[in-house]
Amino acid sequence: MKPDFRLYLITDGTLAPDIEDAVEKALDGGVRAVQLREKAMPVRDLLELAFRLRVLTKSRSARLFINDRVDVALACGADGVHLGGQSIPPEAVRRIQAVGEIQGVRKIRGSGKRKRLMVGVSAHSVEQAAAAQRGGADFVTFGPVFETPSKKAYGAPLGLQKLREAASVLDIPLFAIGGIKSGNIKSVTEAGAYGAALISGIFGADDIKGETYKFMRTLE
Repeated sequence: MKPDFRLYLITDGTLAPDIEDAVEKALDGGVRAVQLREKAMPVRDLLELAFRLRVLTKSRSARLFINDRVDVALACGADGVHLGGQSIPPEAVRRIQAVGEIQGVRKIRGSGKRKRLMVGVSAHSVEQAAAAQRGGADFVTFGPVFETPSKKAYGAPLGLQKLREAASVLDIPLFAIGGIKSGNIKSVTEAGAYGAALISGIFGADDIKGETYKFMRTLE
């Protein structure tokens, strides 16, 4: 399932404590895919927020992804999950969903059809990106491409050349992540990225709606 979005927004409650309000502003700016990624949030609070964001994203015809928690994604009716290096593999997500379908957990109301979760996977090397594709990922986020505080744990920036290499070996869409700004976003698409995943580039902005609109215009 190919993503129908080019800008992939990832939440960060340390940058935007009122996550719901910040996401709404980004949706007003045109973003059509949001990943709820709040690792420190207690699961009950996460689930409640996921339900609220599901209502909000649906009202704007936008996708909602949940970081790592397949159970939360299934419970709130999210469009997909995003997996990290220490998460379960994509094929395990498919098996979990299959069990849920047998029990009648995931059914689109009134249609009789099953809704398949999209699976995104984080990759920090060309090898990891290729492995994610082999494992059944629908898309990959690759980075950090540029210097960024949120991705320092993953080492030095990979740069545009590694991004080109990763894009060249994948048949699935690749989203560049890490230090993406309005001034360098064109360089990542020119290097082969299908789109960009953003955290501080939007949530760190004074005008979230306006900054989102700028990114959307560049990507579209």
